[in-house]
Amino acid sequence: MEKKEWYLEYEIQKNRPGLLGDISSLLGMLAINIVTINGVDEGRRGLLMLAKDDNQIKRLESILNTMDTIKLIKIREPKLRDRLAIRHGRYIQRDADDKKTFRFVRNELGVLVDFMAELFKQEGHKLIGIRGMPRVGKTESVVAASVCANKRWLFVSSTLLKQTVRNQLIEDEYNSNNLFILDGIVSRRASERHWQLVREIMRLPAVKVVEHPDYFVQNSEYTLDDFDYIIELRNGADEEITYDVVDKNNLFSGSDFGDFDF
Repeated sequence: MEKKEWYLEYEIQKNRPGLLGDISSLLGMLAINIVTINGVDEGRRGLLMLAKDDNQIKRLESILNTMDTIKLIKIREPKLRDRLAIRHGRYIQRDADDKKTFRFVRNELGVLVDFMAELFKQEGHKLIGIRGMPRVGKTESVVAASVCANKRWLFVSSTLLKQTVRNQLIEDEYNSNNLFILDGIVSRRASERHWQLVREIMRLPAVKVVEHPDYFVQNSEYTLDDFDYIIELRNGADEEITYDVVDKNNLFSGSDFGDFDF
């Protein structure tokens, strides 16, 4: 029987020498293999394990619940956040009220890129929004993650190199393995031909990333409920994401760019 992967997380109640050895010995006696172990929070450890059947895990859970040196937090099939916590030694911050919103700061770009790359690898339609102030690293992170995921990225609307709006794709760009990047602020002033292209792309079983999703939904038939994930990127944890400068100066107005057919 092929072994199944599990995630175990526990909080240390009484830290003493040999505690990790005791846990490792217990897993060994139950014929459960440790794949990876790391600290995932202050006073907490996480482990990825391999077990042949669920009974091994039930016995492990029963024994761990009797130990006074640790408190069992999680034992389950690993989720994406679990895998990233093991890999980076910390959990990704998640909004307590909106479970699909994840928060990062600029010094966590490596974690962000890794997180998005794992999302990009998933097959089928996926709509991801990313919020953040100018020059915080949104577009660069999306491009880096697409490289990690071995995806070809296509700018449908963008200001990375120049202000660009596309009205059509060439034949080989209608590919579900491509990653489509849009800027909600740029697209809001675009023509109906551009929005028709956006609708075509939305029907593709592919990953789409929308920068400034709040502007995107203001000017389209889509809503924030249509997004599978919302990512917020800040320079610091206390930074407020605001578009006052954009609104005040009427940036990206129709006179700022032309529509491009290519």
